[in-house]
Amino acid sequence: MNIQGKTALITGASRGIGRAIALELAQQGIERLLLVARDRQRLAEVAQEIESKGVEVVSLAIDLTEPIAINIAIAQAWRDRGPIHILINCAGVAHQNTFLQSKPNQVHEEFSINVLGMYVMTRLVARRMATRGEGTIVNVSSLMGKVAAPTMATYSATKFAILGFTQALRSELAEYNIQVVALLPTLTDTDMARDLKLFRGVMPTTPEKVARALMTGLQQDNSEILVGWQSHLAIWCQRLAPWLLDKVMTSATPKLSTERSL
Repeated sequence: MNIQGKTALITGASRGIGRAIALELAQQGIERLLLVARDRQRLAEVAQEIESKGVEVVSLAIDLTEPIAINIAIAQAWRDRGPIHILINCAGVAHQNTFLQSKPNQVHEEFSINVLGMYVMTRLVARRMATRGEGTIVNVSSLMGKVAAPTMATYSATKFAILGFTQALRSELAEYNIQVVALLPTLTDTDMARDLKLFRGVMPTTPEKVARALMTGLQQDNSEILVGWQSHLAIWCQRLAPWLLDKVMTSATPKLSTERSL
């Protein structure tokens, strides 16, 4: 995939995997980046870092739970900056809890940002891509979109939803020359992950490795990009010995407080 002269929009671009992908695209010579995140200050810091590499940057401080704001921002960006060739849906949140102690407001936030925010952004951009007859959409799922993890039930559910959404769009949008890709990183050392209790034996990868794996996968026209040997091992185990994977996941699951919350 040739990114020279292209414009990419990245959600969740102020930190973690989104930031690393933005920097990698800049390093690879993309012409323009539209960076989307809620944190205006952190977004400005990333934009300044990328601009120093000679790449044009447009910062869009948008809350993905506000469809009207997304619609206005995308319409203005497309009008003022030209077409978006690559959309990377990376924004996401995660809350860790046992299912019986899960909190509805946190579940709502996960689905609102991880799934519905991705849907709204994708719909707005994909319709324009379809009119032009070209484009690439990358939806960042997770290994947890293939292998559900205890204490991460609702987060896993959002990542499974992203994967199903991506698979359906891949077939639907192919006639418009739009490539739809799923990126599935293993646990990654980000601000979000540092707030979680890690599964025993799991070694986090880095956002930079995820970004490089994405670029390699796009160059090879992969429809699903698994990141990290642990991801490949888990998928292999799930297919050939699911009973063994269940035991491994149970033994590796961190112990959380079971105190009843009212």
